[in-house]
Parts: sequence; C-alpha cells; structure tokens
Amino acid sequence: MTSVLTNLFDGVAYGMLLFVLACGLAVTLGLMNFVNLAHGAFAMAGGYVCAVLVNQYGWPFFAGLPLAFIAPAVIGAVLERLLYRHLYTRSHLDQVLFSVGLVFMSVAAIDYIMGSSRIFINLPAALQGQFDVFGVGIGRYRLMLIVICGLLTAALQLVLARTRFGSRLRAAVDDPRAASGLGINVPQVFALTFAFGCGLAGLGGALSAEILGLDPYFPLKFMIYFLIVVTVGGSSSIIGPFLASLLLGIADVAGKYYVPKMGPFVIYTVMIVILIWRPHGLFGRAAR
Repeated sequence: MTSVLTNLFDGVAYGMLLFVLACGLAVTLGLMNFVNLAHGAFAMAGGYVCAVLVNQYGWPFFAGLPLAFIAPAVIGAVLERLLYRHLYTRSHLDQVLFSVGLVFMSVAAIDYIMGSSRIFINLPAALQGQFDVFGVGIGRYRLMLIVICGLLTAALQLVLARTRFGSRLRAAVDDPRAASGLGINVPQVFALTFAFGCGLAGLGGALSAEILGLDPYFPLKFMIYFLIVVTVGGSSSIIGPFLASLLLGIADVAGKYYVPKMGPFVIYTVMIVILIWRPHGLFGRAAR
C-alpha cells in the first residue's frame, strides 16, 4: 500500500511538471491557434540558463528560476516580433514546418555551445532526499514541484479567467477584427501571450532538469509529451491540460514501475482510449 501511495505522489509531481512544461503550448495552440512545435526549445533554453547560473556561477537555485523564465520570454518576444507573427494566418502545416525547423536549429546550437553531455542542476541540500509520512516516501524536490506548479496553475487560471488581459486575449482570438475595433491592440496581446508561454516553458525546463536531465535533444524527446497533454486535455481551456497532465503523469510512473518492459506504452494507451471516448479531448470544443 505504501508503495502505491509513493508512486501516486511521484505521479502527481511528474504530472504537475508536465503541465508547467506544456501549458505554454496549451496557451499558444488553444488560445492563439498556433502550432508551435518549437515549444520544447524554449523549455530547454530556460533549463540551460538555470543550469549555467547555478552550476557554473554558484547562484542559488531559487535565484536562477526567475532568469529561467525571463530569458526564454525575451527570446520568445524577439522571435515573435521577427518571425512568428508572419505565420499566424498561415496553415498549420506551414506552422509545423517552421517550428520543427527551429527545433533542429536549437538542437544544433546547444550541441555546439554546451556539448552533447547530459547535465543536471545542483540542488541545495534542503531539496535533496526524502522523508516518510506514515510510511510513504515523500521526496523533498517533488513536494516542492507540486507546491510551485500548483500555485502557477491557480495563478494562470486566474489571469486567463478573471483579469482584463484574459478577456482581451479571448476577444482577440475569437474575432481579431472586432477586437481591434474595440480598441484592443491585438498584435501586442498576442506578443505578450506568446512571450509569457515561452517563459512558462523555460521555467518548466529549469524545474524538470533534475528529473529529466538536460541535453541538446530535449525538445525532440519531449515534444510528443507536450502534444499528448494538449490533445488529451483539449486545447480550449487550461483545466483540461492540467487534468490530462495529472492523469498521464500517474499513468506513466505507474506503468514504468509495475510493467517496466511495457511502461512507455501505457501513456499512449491512455491517450488512445481517451481520444476514442472524447475525440476533442477532455475539455475540448467540437469544431463548428
């Protein structure tokens, strides 16, 4: 029983991490209708920024996390200004080809600058190891992930659902021409949203480095996971990808623990079953 609860806890922590990594894609794909398969490249950028600051320059881990958000957000804002905005009205195939090209460019750049070795971020002693609660092993780092990711999820939902910016974003997505007529600066809203999504990806990359590791192929290895989260959860809300992340995180950890030889197939089986049951995802809207 204790091993089941420990696996459940690890699965929830992994699911929370998947959501922070993928929620930026949920924003750009679900709210902006832009297929940005280079999302993992921004996550990798945030992870490497934090790793360099902490491992090479001796920054405290929690001091490196804000830079892991800011650096990809700035990169995303520049690329959105120079490149991405020209593809908003293009077909999804054009967007996929463009963003996949950026992925391979980022892989080559990181491999040249940082090398191909896998690296991890040095954690403070307070986040290492675990403690027992009624026989259940609670990893300190995973507990921190659940707390941080839970707060980020609540804040993101609040921003999108209850703030003026969230209402402007929804209006800009639903009818850009009408939104412009109401005085909403649609390009600015899209730019801020895209940069924010890139920043969230970078933060997720920094938080995931200790568990997943960092190497130049990070965007390629986890691209499918980001897509599964958004597809299973539905791209019309944040709640759907959040619940999908928890479900897939628990299923992935349980599969790798109980059936290690077939573990990688469990998450895809869950995806197929859910999409047969709900073709548009858990909270997706049918196309009109």
